[in-house]
Amino acid sequence: MTASVAELQTDSRTQFASATIVEVNGRTYAAPKRPTVVIVVDGFDPAYLEHGFANGTLPTLKSFGQSGFVGLADCSIPSTTNTNNTSIVTGAPPAVHGINGNYYLDADTGEEIMITDASRLRCGTILGALGRAGVHTAVVTAKDKLLKVLAYQMPGIAFSSEHAHLANLKANGVEDVEALVGRPQPDQYSADLSLFALDAGVALLSAFKPSLIYLSTSDYVQHKHAPGEPEADAFHHAVDAVVAKLIALGATVAITADHGMNDKSTADGTPKVVYLEDELDARFGAGAVRVICPIADPFVRHHGALGSFVRVHLRKPGDIPAMMAFCRTLPGIELVLDKQDVCNQFDLPLDREGDFAVFSDRHTVVGARRQDHDLSQLAGHRLRSHGGLGEQKVPFLMSRPLNAEYRKRAADGPLHNYDIFDFALNGVE
Repeated sequence: MTASVAELQTDSRTQFASATIVEVNGRTYAAPKRPTVVIVVDGFDPAYLEHGFANGTLPTLKSFGQSGFVGLADCSIPSTTNTNNTSIVTGAPPAVHGINGNYYLDADTGEEIMITDASRLRCGTILGALGRAGVHTAVVTAKDKLLKVLAYQMPGIAFSSEHAHLANLKANGVEDVEALVGRPQPDQYSADLSLFALDAGVALLSAFKPSLIYLSTSDYVQHKHAPGEPEADAFHHAVDAVVAKLIALGATVAITADHGMNDKSTADGTPKVVYLEDELDARFGAGAVRVICPIADPFVRHHGALGSFVRVHLRKPGDIPAMMAFCRTLPGIELVLDKQDVCNQFDLPLDREGDFAVFSDRHTVVGARRQDHDLSQLAGHRLRSHGGLGEQKVPFLMSRPLNAEYRKRAADGPLHNYDIFDFALNGVE
């Protein structure tokens, strides 16, 4: 569904473009009356929030309990980065926008493809619609793989921390990003990749005053460090400090996550893995299936392409019910659903689903073949990952109080992370 724009009359003295309402995928969004920043903290499991509230490392976010709203929401399944950032910027589930993972098998060609652009996107975005309607809009993402989807058909400023040194006026709407932020582009595998994106948001708000900013981080820290570890505390405290700066600049700040994060290792630190393609081939014959791990992305050191949700595609005619029944017997497997059921239950696009889907439990990952997954780069860290039902709950925070209608909606539920723009633009007092 494409976005349409309706112009409404309002007080011309309003500083921001509040005369504009856009319709995107069946929802309407009002342009912000004050600068608004939506932040997606990648891998921000509720456990980090709870710990940060308890030990004092998240004072700004904790204050939202009095000044705004603090709650939990469901993310889209699979609980992966591409799927959920796309859900958030479209305000819709994968059945509408079509991006059902970071990695997929094209059923028509048999090709396995990493998603790094907007070619599979099936609808417009909130950012694109508001940008085309004249709202000054900016996007900064840590991971460059997201940029083409997040900034799809969006005039304005858009760049990634990962490729900050390449940003230019023609392609990105801004130049000299490293000078703007005040430090060099960070390493891909660092906490600073995320903090650079957040600091860029502060710099943009100060220098260019966009009405709407979308900031998306990396989950480098969350993959390596559990709640309460010093590195996790330091990172989330730094995120909290950036939020305080944005609020001091007059912004409404809305925060959610693309997915949670869980430890996926045994007591001795060994990754707890079910290599499902190996198991199915051993039981039903070599070459029976291809298992696709939608968590796979260019950040291979984060998780070794191991998460808690996979799609199983038959390579030749086979007994799907028997295969599904076998999968249910494997230790660590939580749920097995056929194509129709997984699409109905989790709002997934039927034509892009496998023959059946397999979920592992919150402390187990499921992969394809052992040879497909290199865990040597964990470098002594326990495997922490996501993708399944155990990572579906995410924080949902607003820096300003909700109006009566949206307080009721929040109380009645369910909330989804892709409601965040609706609440930030339509629901604050």
